[in-house]
Amino acid sequence: VQLQASGGGLVQAGGSLRLSCAASGFRLDDYVIGWFRQAPGKEREGVSCISTREGSTHVADSVKGRFTISSDNAKNTVYLQMDYLKPEDTAVYYCAAPIVCVATANIMTNFGPWGKGTLVTVSS
Repeated sequence: VQLQASGGGLVQAGGSLRLSCAASGFRLDDYVIGWFRQAPGKEREGVSCISTREGSTHVADSVKGRFTISSDNAKNTVYLQMDYLKPEDTAVYYCAAPIVCVATANIMTNFGPWGKGTLVTVSS
């Protein structure tokens, strides 16, 4: 399982970014894939997850209504569209698989390797 996150950058509050997660060595529908983030001085937290096999998605309460997860099976890539960004969204964002995503309990646990991540900085 190899995943490469990209698309981070510097954006003003209220702006948008789209992160990409390119998968290699497996098909998207082989695993549930998730986006996580880690802000400076804080623990890593789950942001969103997708099961292309089941056609289901989940976003954490902290980003609900602002972030959207999607996938392009032809490109073997998962995306995280981030709108109405806030300074508190500043973090390194990681994509990972395979994960367990329990939407009803807002629990996301990664059982795969962590890649390098991509830095998102939101200025006020």
